[in-house]
Amino acid sequence: MQKSLQLQAAMSAEFGVCVFDVTLDCEDGAAVGSEAEHAALVARLAQSAVAEARVAARVHPVDHAAFAGDVATIAGEAGHRLCHLMLPKCESVDDVLAAERALERAGAHALPLHVLIESPAAVQQAFEIAAHPRVQSLSFGLMDFVSAHAGAIPATAMGSPGQFEHPLVVRAKLEIASACHAYGKVPSHCVVTEFSDLGALRSAAGLAASRFGFTRMWSIHPAQIRPILEAFAPAADDIDAAAKVLLAAAQADWAPINFHGVLHDRASYRYFWQLLVRAQRTGRAIPDSVRHWFEDAGAIAH
Repeated sequence: MQKSLQLQAAMSAEFGVCVFDVTLDCEDGAAVGSEAEHAALVARLAQSAVAEARVAARVHPVDHAAFAGDVATIAGEAGHRLCHLMLPKCESVDDVLAAERALERAGAHALPLHVLIESPAAVQQAFEIAAHPRVQSLSFGLMDFVSAHAGAIPATAMGSPGQFEHPLVVRAKLEIASACHAYGKVPSHCVVTEFSDLGALRSAAGLAASRFGFTRMWSIHPAQIRPILEAFAPAADDIDAAAKVLLAAAQADWAPINFHGVLHDRASYRYFWQLLVRAQRTGRAIPDSVRHWFEDAGAIAH
């Protein structure tokens, strides 16, 4: 966890912006019987992180005996330093409501929730979960999703390229991405477990970004971070084109324009604006001609 925070600080200095979140894990990170001690460690690490850091914590599921203690300790002591709290094994909006009540008891009244969708029942509830105002993002838990099917989905679907081929897994990913986009939330793609195979990672990240509608992706190894950023960042030519269209639109007071023989209006302006926001978040250079629009913190907020 300490190494992850150090890497985040180093890459933030390199790119001029924090390009990935660090999630301090209690669910799989805590040894059985040491959950309280681990939660206290997570709280201390979050409090000690530099001011620009984006630090989150994954607590135990709401039906786990350690859940209440996790939230009370981590959100209660370090909620002001967290960018969000990650809720695993979320089955329905009732679990979101339970987590929200726990956060309120801890005094973390504004802390967003990121939710892990990890079962077929949860996929069926994805739209209702995404609609909750406290929920900021949905993540797909691939391995738990596959294992929840009692062997009906082969183990190959937990890896690549199988996770992009099996119909039930593909359906789950599309439901999660669609639910997020319906309510203005962030869909976050699952991990690629073949962490030593950067070719598999690049392929998976490219598909997640270009074909499945995801705008974020989990990493489980430092070597995965840069390939993920590259896959999710807009191309330099697209950044330049977006800036030119938006400049022409601004000169026309945002009325429809004919730009090199192509009609553009507020729908495409919104698309190109979002493309530039994504470029900024992934550490890409934005043309000087439009940079002033993105100096406002509200325009580049995560």
